[in-house]
Amino acid sequence: MPAPLQAVTSPGRTPSLYSARTVFPQTPGFTLDVFSSRDFIVKDFIESLSENAAHPNRRSGPTTQAQAFDPRPLIRTFENALNRLSDLSSELESRETELSGAVRRAEAQHSTNVKSLGRRLDQTIDSFQNLDTSLNGQSNGDRRGGGNAAVKVGERLEELDRQRMRAQDAKFLIQCWLELSDKGELNMLEDMRRHGGGDGKVRCALIARQLLKISQRLDPESWSTVNGNGPTSKEVNGVNGVHDNLRRRYNTREMVEKFSETLEKDLLKQFDEFYRRANFDGMRDCANVLLDFNGGASVMGLFVNQHQFFIDRSQLITEEVGGDPETWERLADPDAEPPGVEPSLHSLIDEVRIVAQEESTIIKRAFPYYEQVLGRFLQRVFQQSIQQRLEMVLEKANTISSLAFLRTLQSARGHISGLVDSLKAHGLTEHPDNISGQTTLVLDQQFDDLFVPYFVGSSYIEREKRSLEELYSSLLFKFTTFHSRRRKVHTTFMASLAKSGSELLSSARDAYMERLDSSDLSPAQKAMILRVAGLKDADSTKKQTEIEVTDQDGLLNVSKARRMLKWLAEAVGRGLELNGGNETPKDVSALLNLLLTNMGEIYLETALDAANESAASQENAKTEPDLSYLPNLHLAITIIHLMNTCIHTVLIPLAVTNITIRREMEKTVNLTMASMEDKINSTMQRTIDVTLTWVNKLLASQKKTDFRPRDDSNGGSGAWLEMLQTPTCLSIFSFLSRLHAFALAALRPSSNLTSFLTEIALGFRTLLLDHFKKFNVNATGGIMVTKDITKYIELLRSWDLDSSFEPSLEVLTEIGNLFVIGPDALRERLRGKAGGMVGVWEKADLRPYVMRREDAGSVGVQSVLSSL
Repeated sequence: MPAPLQAVTSPGRTPSLYSARTVFPQTPGFTLDVFSSRDFIVKDFIESLSENAAHPNRRSGPTTQAQAFDPRPLIRTFENALNRLSDLSSELESRETELSGAVRRAEAQHSTNVKSLGRRLDQTIDSFQNLDTSLNGQSNGDRRGGGNAAVKVGERLEELDRQRMRAQDAKFLIQCWLELSDKGELNMLEDMRRHGGGDGKVRCALIARQLLKISQRLDPESWSTVNGNGPTSKEVNGVNGVHDNLRRRYNTREMVEKFSETLEKDLLKQFDEFYRRANFDGMRDCANVLLDFNGGASVMGLFVNQHQFFIDRSQLITEEVGGDPETWERLADPDAEPPGVEPSLHSLIDEVRIVAQEESTIIKRAFPYYEQVLGRFLQRVFQQSIQQRLEMVLEKANTISSLAFLRTLQSARGHISGLVDSLKAHGLTEHPDNISGQTTLVLDQQFDDLFVPYFVGSSYIEREKRSLEELYSSLLFKFTTFHSRRRKVHTTFMASLAKSGSELLSSARDAYMERLDSSDLSPAQKAMILRVAGLKDADSTKKQTEIEVTDQDGLLNVSKARRMLKWLAEAVGRGLELNGGNETPKDVSALLNLLLTNMGEIYLETALDAANESAASQENAKTEPDLSYLPNLHLAITIIHLMNTCIHTVLIPLAVTNITIRREMEKTVNLTMASMEDKINSTMQRTIDVTLTWVNKLLASQKKTDFRPRDDSNGGSGAWLEMLQTPTCLSIFSFLSRLHAFALAALRPSSNLTSFLTEIALGFRTLLLDHFKKFNVNATGGIMVTKDITKYIELLRSWDLDSSFEPSLEVLTEIGNLFVIGPDALRERLRGKAGGMVGVWEKADLRPYVMRREDAGSVGVQSVLSSL
């Protein structure tokens, strides 16, 4: 077989089986690698063979002439390919046979290895079972159980090891004692302290404590001597009781205690070094050793006292409380919203929150008794840092005003309470789990201890009352000053009528002046008091009689009442937040009495007394009564409603837990309300009396000629026709119109207004009916009567009167008609045919009016009178 040609590969083309073409076809050259390639395709392989068989050089003749197909090149090519494939097949079979033999040999070797390993595994299992049997014993054999024996051997070995350790410790302890008692040295313990590490220091502490016990039993003199600093020359031998001048004795107690102090200082120093290097394991070892000395108090004190937080804060604590002056003014302003926590205290609390959370992690890693250390750390934080700063802030606020102190106390307590709650939520040493019960008790106790001085007994509610009294007296100063001056000019009877009210006004005014002149009053407090009172700085140097007040200062003001109630509500809310509990009913009862005294007695009842006195002073007035006091009643009624609503909405419900106090509060409120209502009713009744008295005076001024005009009167013939009403009627109309306006302003449209006006209308009707019985009326005068009555009816119809008064208006109309109609019409009207008055009045009641007609002596009128 000719040798195959090497394939020539061109760029971008799959390698061909032949690299060149020859005139005579050659045997194809391919190997098994061609067929084992992943790119082998049968079709491409056949095409390659065909292309090699059909060479262009084989063609002859003209290019246009068709050539006959010659299969011989293809046949030779395929024959050669088949031969080559046959050779390859033989070679492949040979290789397959060789590989099959190798596989059979490998399988045989594997089988042999598996059997060998199985035998070895069986031997191992048998050995394990034998060992297990020997350890656990036989269930029915005569030998002792091997396992139990092994356990007993182990326990015995452990016991022997403990005995060996105790023996070594006893030996070392005896050696240390002999060294101490004979030589006065503790070199062995010193060596262990220096080179023993953490475990060595623990052992040193234990041995030192045992040496103290031995010293107490074997060397009692060192415990009884007062000044034993060195050896004595003559001691009593504790064994045979003889004097041994040759043996030196040492004060073993003092030496062991000095060694313990040295060891403790060394451990504290080492603990501090570990703390600075953040070696928590070393800190834990030192803390564990120091626990045996004094319960760990020294190491806890070292950790807390040298903490960077207290070092940095020790300088800040002593700083004066500053702050923005505007903030302090807002804090003292009762009408402004509190600005919140003082900035330095706020930053301190925020820093404590962060430090406590961070240090709790360090404490837990550094101390085996971490809860005790955390408790000591929290105590130091609250008792030193927070408490000192809180006291300074409250002292500063107290110099501003009582209200500033209370607001600062409230905001500080709320913020510190938030700090405690956040620490509990964090968990501290138990983070992220819930905080331990011991730490919770520490936090609650420290929080309560911070504010105990401010809530002991009744100190808190007394401070609240003092603050409100100060604000109320300032707000009402001009009001009380005005009314105290007004009462000095009244008669003795009126002064005695309001004696108790005058004394209350004087006490409130004097208390304010004494407070203003007090030497312990700071400039900020003085400025606040003057501002609430509406005074200037120059007024503070004036005497009480020199302070100017106006009539407006003596009137009630709803905005002032709202401010007073707002201040009270703030005090109640603050009390519930700060001092809520069993004392709440007593506290709200005290605040209720304060409110009733200032707003009820000093403010409302004083204004009502003033209105009552004004009404009483008009009863005998020779001029038209001044009813300008009536609109102030509306303000009084409005303020009474506001106060009553506040009491029954805010105060009384808070005393529900104490039935006795609640009933007492309700009784006090009812008495106060009844007193003010009586004064309002008295004022309104006096106003009715004053009104009817003045109307009666005006009616008495009616001229007799008003209803008997002559032709030559009133400026000539027919001049009376130009008059709509008489002057008396116009005066009454004008007066009653002003009264209606004042009453409407005082009572507003209500049932009280209707009752008030109806009562005046009834009295006015009675006066009118009596009035027209007194005047003789001629024919033309009857027209004036009807005009006057029409004007009066017009006035009364404009009022909001009770519906039962409507027939009275009809009566007045009919009375006017009695003077203008003729005898025949009069007779018919009296018979009721003209819609008249029969059934409203008796006929005999009409006789006085008919007799006042000028023609009463005529036959027609006499016949009418005879029928009456």
